[in-house]
Amino acid sequence: MSKKVETVAVVGAGIMGHGIAQLCAMAGLKVYIVDISDEILDKAMERIRWSLSKLAEKGKIEKEEAEASLSRIKPTTSYEDLIDVDLAIEAVPEKMKLKKLVFQKLDEVTPKEAILTSNTSSLSITEISKITRRPDKVAGMHFFNPPQIMALVEVIKGDYTSEETIRRVMELAKALGKTPVLVKKDSRGFIVNRILGALFNKVFWDVHLGRAKKEEIDAAAKYSARLPMGLFELADYIGLDVLAEIMRILSDAYGDRLKYCPIIDELIAQGNLGRKTGRGFYDWSAGRPNIPKELAKEYDTSEFLVVAVNEAAWIVMDEVAETKDVDTAMKLGAGWPKGPLELADELGIEEVVSKLELLFSERGEEIYKPCPVLKDYVKRGWLGREAGRGFYVY
Repeated sequence: MSKKVETVAVVGAGIMGHGIAQLCAMAGLKVYIVDISDEILDKAMERIRWSLSKLAEKGKIEKEEAEASLSRIKPTTSYEDLIDVDLAIEAVPEKMKLKKLVFQKLDEVTPKEAILTSNTSSLSITEISKITRRPDKVAGMHFFNPPQIMALVEVIKGDYTSEETIRRVMELAKALGKTPVLVKKDSRGFIVNRILGALFNKVFWDVHLGRAKKEEIDAAAKYSARLPMGLFELADYIGLDVLAEIMRILSDAYGDRLKYCPIIDELIAQGNLGRKTGRGFYDWSAGRPNIPKELAKEYDTSEFLVVAVNEAAWIVMDEVAETKDVDTAMKLGAGWPKGPLELADELGIEEVVSKLELLFSERGEEIYKPCPVLKDYVKRGWLGREAGRGFYVY
C-alpha cells in the first residue's frame, strides 16, 4: 500500500501558490512553501494569515483552527528542506523552462517515491515529466483561482503517469475538499481552458473583424446565457498577458480552429493587462465595469454557445475526458449554470450542427466546422433530450 500524503511542498508563493498552501494546511497537512526570496515568502504568509483570520472572523473556522493551520506552514527558500515530502505541487509562472528547472530540483531532493505535480493550466505534463527520473510519478494538478474557494481540480495524466499516481492525486484533491475531474490525455488546455479558449477566440475575432462590440457580447453572455461574467470582463479578470500565453499554446496545438487573434497584443504592449493594472478591455479604476443590460439582445448567444459545444465534442472525440467530467469541469471551474454537453442535448444536436454549418458556410472559419461526433450523433438519431439520447441517455 502506498503511503498516505501527509507532507506537501508548494513551489511558488504567488496568487495560486499561497492559496494552495493554505488549503493543504487547513486539511491538516504539513506544508513547505518555497520561493526565491524571504520577501516573497513574507508577503505570502501575510496573505495566508489575513485569509485565515477572515475565515475565523466570519465563523467559517475556529480561531484555534486558523492558528493551527498557520503553524503547519513552513516558508523556505531552500529545496534541501523538502527531504520528507510525500507530494509536491509546482505553482510557478507558465513558462516551460522555469517549470523544468523546478522539477529537476524537486527530482533531486525529494524522496524517490514522492509524487511531483504541476498546477499548469495548459502546458504539457509529459514534457515536464521527461526532465525527471520518475515520469510515472508526475501528474497535473490544476487548481482554479482562488484555490481556497473554487471547487474544481483538473487531474492530468501525462503519457508516462501511472494509474497509482493518478489515484493518489485524485484522493488528495478529495481530501482537500475539492471535486477532481480526470483529464485522461495530456492535451493542451485540458478541459476548461480549451473550451474557454475556443470562446475567447471566437468573440475576439468577432470584435477584431468588426462583427460586434465587446459590450454587446458581454451583455449577452451575462444576461442571456447567464454566465458569471462577460467574456471580455473575464479576459481582464484573468490578465491579458496570462491569457495571451494560453491562447498561443492553444493556437499552436489546434491550428486554424483556434487561430490566435492579435486583438490583445496592442493592449499588452501598452501595459493594459486587465483588472490587475486598472485597465484592459475595460477601465477597472472604479471597480467592475458596468455592462448595460439593454445590449443583451444585440448579440446572438447561440453563436458562441455552439462553439463551446463543438470544442467540448472534440474533447470527447479525442478521448481527453468523459462527457460528465467535461460538464462538471465547466460548471465548477467556469461557473456555468449548465455544462456545454448538457446544453447540446437541451438545444438539440441537429440544431447545433445546423447553426455551425450555417456559420461555416458564411465565414469559412475552421472554428465553426462541426466536430465529427456531432454529425455522427445526428446520423444515429441521437439528437438530445427530446430524442431520449444525445451525449446522455434519458
